[in-house]
Amino acid sequence: MPMKFMVTVDRDQDGVWVVECPAIPGCVSQGKTKSEALTSVKDAIIGCLQVRAELGMPLTVEVSQVEVAV
Repeated sequence: MPMKFMVTVDRDQDGVWVVECPAIPGCVSQGKTKSEALTSVKDAIIGCLQVRAELGMPLTVEVSQVEVAV
């Protein structure tokens, strides 16, 4: 069954696209293009979920939104 995850998308100082899945600690991927990075993070998510399952760890952690005044 497909699962949906929120990801963050950013560019580093060298112009590389970096995508991270906050619900899975340490699950990060990158690519030369935004599209490449978003495709790559799907494989990273699958790999991270498999490792966490094998180690008996919770698959994800709670992710919440908070509001701050700026």
